[in-house]
Amino acid sequence: MLTYIIILSLFLIWTIFNSFFMPEIKKQRIHHNKLVSILIPLRNEEDNVMELITSLKKLTYQNLEFYLLDDQSSDRTSLIIKSLISNDKRFTLLYGTELPQGWTGKVHACNQLSKKAKGDYFLFLDADIRLNPDVIQSVIHMLDKQKGHLITGFPRFPVQHLLEKWLVPMQHFLIYFHLPLLLANYTQMSSAAAAHGSFMLFERQAYFTIGGHETIKNSLLDDVHLARIMKKQGYKVILLNITSFVTCYMYKSNKEVWEGFKKNTFIGIGRSRFLAIILISFYFCFYIFPGLLVVYEVYNLLVKDYITIFNILPYILIVSQKGFVDRKTKQNASISFAMPIIATFFISLLISSMESSIMKKGYMWKGRKYH
Repeated sequence: MLTYIIILSLFLIWTIFNSFFMPEIKKQRIHHNKLVSILIPLRNEEDNVMELITSLKKLTYQNLEFYLLDDQSSDRTSLIIKSLISNDKRFTLLYGTELPQGWTGKVHACNQLSKKAKGDYFLFLDADIRLNPDVIQSVIHMLDKQKGHLITGFPRFPVQHLLEKWLVPMQHFLIYFHLPLLLANYTQMSSAAAAHGSFMLFERQAYFTIGGHETIKNSLLDDVHLARIMKKQGYKVILLNITSFVTCYMYKSNKEVWEGFKKNTFIGIGRSRFLAIILISFYFCFYIFPGLLVVYEVYNLLVKDYITIFNILPYILIVSQKGFVDRKTKQNASISFAMPIIATFFISLLISSMESSIMKKGYMWKGRKYH
């Protein structure tokens, strides 16, 4: 048990140490006014567009153009957009073409958007993003300061539904724990690359030099794949803590949470069954087992009237690790107390995602089926 506790303590120490290599955006000014193209694909986003456009109109950076592409929506997305942008010449509404064979939906939409943009920088956003008014100049300042070519980051996630609270903030935990941020931000190692597709700011020339979205036309993990290509071709990718400036309302139901992550989880580890087994075993041993120890000690307290504090320490350590990440990323740290349950659902999600891939069932998202 002592060795087990030491290992969990090292996990906590590593997570804290690793966090020092994740820069955080701070409010800044810049000394130029280059054109920034904000590019947003939308498919059946009528519930998002009003707050999205309201957020975009509040941006304080002066030289902006907005291209919004309706990717063959079947709802009122276009009608709402038209009513909101009619008096603002910075906005252009585009209509997406039929999805060609061999392309994934979002990648094709982003590719169409890039062909229209004129900016010195391309900022790709998702429709569920809300921005701090000063975010553009702040990220461009960071890009210039770091001599980077792509800035990306994982937003703050306001969570409401139970499964959303458990699974969505795990994105931050996986980055802070599993990704060596020193290698991600300060080397050209392409395997140490992460990105979040809801917020990706490219330097224009670098984007087109790598071939843009066309180089990854069939990808379901377009953000990570683009970041890796950027690194392979010698461009600098910067992964930031953007949670003070960017908020993402990812899902609207528990079902959406499950289906959304299901399509990415197994693909995110390269469809490797071996790695999936390693992860399942790892999370069971180090993040579910401490919860079972707590249940056992509660039983001892209720039935045998004693408790072994030493057996509670593993649970305290994993809660502390998750809580540290949650505080760093502006999430509700109280969710960390459910870490054994969160790990259980994470494992279940990985198994479900792997099963859909192996059995060739595919993944459904936004009314389209992918394999």
